[in-house]
Amino acid sequence: MTFSLPAQAVRPTRPRPLNGATVHGPAGIRRLRHRAEMPLVWTSAAVSVVAIAAWAALVVWLVTVPSPTGLAGDVRDFFVGDGATTGAQILLTVPLLPLILWGARALLYAKMRASAVQMSPTQFPEGYRMVVEAAERFGLRRVPDAYVLLGNGKVNAFAAGHGFRRFVVIHSDLFEVGGSARDPEALRFIISHEVGHLAAGHVSFWRLLVSQAASSVPLLGKALSRAQEYTADNHGYDVSPTGVPGVVGLLGAGKYLGAQVGLHATADRAAHERGFWVHIVQWTSTHPILTWRAHALRDRSRPGRLMMRPKTAWYPPVSPAGGVGSEAWPTPADVLARMDRSAPRVPGAEEQFGRYPGMFYAVGRDELRLSDPTPLFTPPDAAGRPAHPRT
Repeated sequence: MTFSLPAQAVRPTRPRPLNGATVHGPAGIRRLRHRAEMPLVWTSAAVSVVAIAAWAALVVWLVTVPSPTGLAGDVRDFFVGDGATTGAQILLTVPLLPLILWGARALLYAKMRASAVQMSPTQFPEGYRMVVEAAERFGLRRVPDAYVLLGNGKVNAFAAGHGFRRFVVIHSDLFEVGGSARDPEALRFIISHEVGHLAAGHVSFWRLLVSQAASSVPLLGKALSRAQEYTADNHGYDVSPTGVPGVVGLLGAGKYLGAQVGLHATADRAAHERGFWVHIVQWTSTHPILTWRAHALRDRSRPGRLMMRPKTAWYPPVSPAGGVGSEAWPTPADVLARMDRSAPRVPGAEEQFGRYPGMFYAVGRDELRLSDPTPLFTPPDAAGRPAHPRT
C-alpha cells in the first residue's frame, strides 16, 4: 500500500476547521484509512448529538417540573437534591467538557515545551528528518513540533495538538532501537505512525470530543480507537515496510529482546489462539492486540480485524494454542528432545533488531514486501531442516 502526493499539491491559505493540520482536509489519505474508522466516527458523532440532546432535555425538565413525585422525584433528587454530588457533576461536566479538553491539551503542549527536548536539525537530527519526511509524504501543512521525552524504561510515543498546532512525542528509550547496530527502520515506522495520526485528523479538537462521547458506550469507543491505530499503522507501513518486524519485536519483547521475536510466529498466533476470552481482551483494548496487529501488518491484502480474529495462518503452530486441551500439550522430555535436534541460534543474529536469526538484509526499505515471505528465509539443507530455524 503506497501513496504519493501530487506533484503540485495546492496548499490552502488558511487552516480548515475539521483537520487543519493537512492539505487533505478531514478525509485524510483515503487509501491509508481503515475502512471501519469513518463509520465508527459518524456513529460516535450521532451518540454525541443524542447525549447533548438528552442533557438539554434533562435540564429543561428539571427547570419546568420543580416538584415531581414517585420515580420522577427520585430522579430529580439524584441530580439537584440534597447530597446529589454525582448527578450535579454530570450536569456540569457536559457543557464544560470542551473547555476541560481545551485546557488539558494546552497543558500537555506547555509541558512538552517546558520539559522535553525539542527535536531539530541540530538535536536528534536523524529522528527529526524522519518526522519531516513523513510530514511531507502525508501532506501536512506545516512540520509538526517533535519532542524527546525521558522514558525511564517506558517504550511509548504519542501524537497530540492544541489549536491548529500539532506535535509528536517520542520517549527516549525508543531511540535505542535506532542505532546502527539495530534497526533505524523500526524507529522510522514509529515516527511515521505518529505523524499518521496527525495526517488522519485523529488529534483534532472535534475528533477528541466525539471520542470522549463514544468512550461512554461499551465497545464503541475502544473499537474507534483500534481503527485509528490501524490507520496510523498503514501510514507507518507506507513509509517503512521493513520497519514492521522491528516494531513487532519491540512491542512484544522490548528494546533489548525484540531481536528474538519472529514476525511470522507472532502473526500466525492471531489465527491459532482463539476463544471467547481472547476476543474480550481485544474488545476492551484501545490498541489492537499484538498478534492481530502483527497479522494485519504482515498481510496487506485486507484491513486489520477489529472484532473477530483472523482465520488464516501461513505456518503450522510450533506448540499447542492456549485454547487447546492440556492433554495435547507435549511433555518436557518431548520438547527437550526436539530442541536438542534443532540447529542453534546463529551467534550475532540478535544485533539485527527484529529480523530473523542469521538473515542479512541487502534490499532497501522500499523493496521488501511482507506479504511475500520468500525473502525472509533461506532454503532447507539436504536433510530437509531449515538453515535458520524460525522463531
